[in-house]
Amino acid sequence: MCLDAFKETLVEELGTHTAFTIPLFGGIPVAESVVVTWIVMAVLLIAALLLTRNLSVDAPGKAQVALESAVQFLNGFVKTNIGSHWKPFAPWLGTVALYIGFANIIGIFGLTPPTKDISVTAALALMSMLLIYGAQFRYNGLLGGLKKFAEPMPLLLPINLMEVAVRPLALCMRLFGNVLGAFIIMEMLKFVAPVILPAVFSLYFDLFDGLIQTVVFVFLTTLFTGEGIKEEEA
Repeated sequence: MCLDAFKETLVEELGTHTAFTIPLFGGIPVAESVVVTWIVMAVLLIAALLLTRNLSVDAPGKAQVALESAVQFLNGFVKTNIGSHWKPFAPWLGTVALYIGFANIIGIFGLTPPTKDISVTAALALMSMLLIYGAQFRYNGLLGGLKKFAEPMPLLLPINLMEVAVRPLALCMRLFGNVLGAFIIMEMLKFVAPVILPAVFSLYFDLFDGLIQTVVFVFLTTLFTGEGIKEEEA
């Protein structure tokens, strides 16, 4: 009976929950993942305002030095993988990294990670796809962008065209699968040992693994974007 109850609870938790419904046009449901995303956005906005309110050129504080080091690292990483056209991409990639990072570790605070919702990870993957192939055509032109699909040899054209769908699908399912898997394991640990094990494993699944998936998502997006415009760099 306890196992059956756990299975029912797990199935319920795996579903997409509606936080509230907007009473317009017959009712517009707002998913829990959207509400948590709003919370993440609010936290990031408040943190940005607080951390940048006392910036100084002559006497930078510890927080400013840390922020500048993080930005410098991000810029160097993007520049290395994309090339001389890195500047338009760094702010977007940094923002995505912050969102996914906070979204993945928010389970520590008792909230459900929005990246557990496949709609969220699919939207992130779709934006990455637009960035990757938008950059490819932006910096190589229409004919140059189409030509990229025939590299390094025309024989690979079908495979390269398949990557248009495979790349965002891989980004989506990798992030969704890892976050969902971690969520399921944590629920199982809470059922088996609700006092000790969940707190220990939460540090790994919610913190370490969540940050690793953030790095993987941003790294692959940056790498694929750089591959699409590297011929223009030559």
